[in-house]
Amino acid sequence: MIWLKRLAYVAIGILVLLVGALTVVWVITSARMNQTYLVPARAVPVPADSAGIARGRHIVAAIGKCTECHGEDLGGKQMFDVFVIGRLAASNLTPGQGGLGNRYDDPTLARAIRHALNPEGKPLLFMLSEAYQHLSDDDAGAVVGYLRSLPPVDRRFPSTRVGPIGRALSLLTDFPLIPARKVDHEREPPGSVEEDATPAYGKYLVEVGGCTGCHGPNLSGGSVGPGTPASNLTPAGIGSWAEADFVRALREGIRPGGTPIDSVMPWKRAGLMTDSEIHAVWLYLRSVPARKLGER
Repeated sequence: MIWLKRLAYVAIGILVLLVGALTVVWVITSARMNQTYLVPARAVPVPADSAGIARGRHIVAAIGKCTECHGEDLGGKQMFDVFVIGRLAASNLTPGQGGLGNRYDDPTLARAIRHALNPEGKPLLFMLSEAYQHLSDDDAGAVVGYLRSLPPVDRRFPSTRVGPIGRALSLLTDFPLIPARKVDHEREPPGSVEEDATPAYGKYLVEVGGCTGCHGPNLSGGSVGPGTPASNLTPAGIGSWAEADFVRALREGIRPGGTPIDSVMPWKRAGLMTDSEIHAVWLYLRSVPARKLGER
């Protein structure tokens, strides 16, 4: 009987530790999710002409790849609903019922895109603003202008919920629960960028396109998650490729050896870039230092 009592004490001790750890995780993540960021909502030039709106459409579809999460009509979609991880729906970006169009004015919408903050200055969850913070004022305005031009889509979703595992992952890993924590809120974005086939513009496209989110800050690749490798994009990884190989990889999802590229890599969206944009990205990737796979 003594061993049963000892076993019970051990079990109770473990339970107390788990409850205590969960409480700490809950308190820390709740504080982070409810933090108010004092970031001004700056005005950006929002175009209403067809050329400006077309630029915004191109950024959304090909460069920012927003439709990957928000759907082809940008009316949002359910991403996952797993109790222990959480429930996430990508927002309806249109002016329809359940959409964000009427909740944000132009400056707060631009701030949401680049800083992952809602109109009250609190963090948005799972928003790719770590990449979008690099958008120039002109391009951020073009995105806002395009979103304003969308036809309304009436689509509502249950509120986002973050479960215990999702909260713990955000503390222990790079799980992108609160992207506002990774944004440099004091950086001064450029007013505009020169859209030409240069390594400098290629770097801009890579940054805004979120390539470093999977391939790492040095583009040396590694692992996105269990069983999901990310290729080394430096000259040590694709240095033997010809530019035609790179174009085919983005346009057809095929490597030089003929093997398919996993759909986790949004090559179908990246392949919507213009020939000049893909060439600029290619020039930039050829200019970065060669690094071993996963080297930081």
